[in-house]
Amino acid sequence: MILFPAIDLKEGRCVRLKLGEMASATVYNEDPADQARAFQDQGFEWLHVVDLDGAFAGESRNGAAVEAILKATTNPVQLGGGIRTLAQIEAWLDKGLARVILGTVAVRDPDLVREACKRFPGKIAVGIDAKGGKVAVEGWAEASSLEVIELAAKFEGAGVAAIIYTDIDRDGVLAGINWDATIALANAVSIPVIASGGLASLDDIRRLTQQDAAKLEGAISGRALYDGRIDPAEALAILRSSA
Repeated sequence: MILFPAIDLKEGRCVRLKLGEMASATVYNEDPADQARAFQDQGFEWLHVVDLDGAFAGESRNGAAVEAILKATTNPVQLGGGIRTLAQIEAWLDKGLARVILGTVAVRDPDLVREACKRFPGKIAVGIDAKGGKVAVEGWAEASSLEVIELAAKFEGAGVAAIIYTDIDRDGVLAGINWDATIALANAVSIPVIASGGLASLDDIRRLTQQDAAKLEGAISGRALYDGRIDPAEALAILRSSA
């Protein structure tokens, strides 16, 4: 079970949003590379990075910050936000990313996701962001008519490394992970699922160790880590002891 610390990038800085609203960004570190080093020093073994500006623009907008992060940490890094073409995927993987997360394009062009999985085995994750149970796209700015499980099922057997499932209604507000929806998704598909949105306390970490959550690959934590609500050493110890 992996706990992924999150670095969300806006205008080159490490921020957290509330409910996906760009206007509600709180800056936690002016130097994302410094934050990446800190997470590695705390014992985390992966890093989850999102180019928020890129997600809205449909192209990379925080490339320099991401490259600085890649130089600052030896941990594997997964990146999402504005990656929409095979050329962009290849370029980022060539720079050293462990995984590319495809979100909007997974809705708009699922065939591209399947082709990417063939070309880059084990390197493609799908980000499914939901608001009111419906998939949202374009940096969460637009709702689609797709149900979460309906979209996930499109990629069964395609070679997707993981699905990152975010409940937008809980993101950044420390309301706790939407366990019912997350576990229902994990049970509906064979692709590993990573929980995201709302992780609030060590109670959520302990919840990850329960039997019905065993199918999950892990969970992403942002604001709770930055605000000190979760002690990294204690959280990682809980997960290690349950392995």
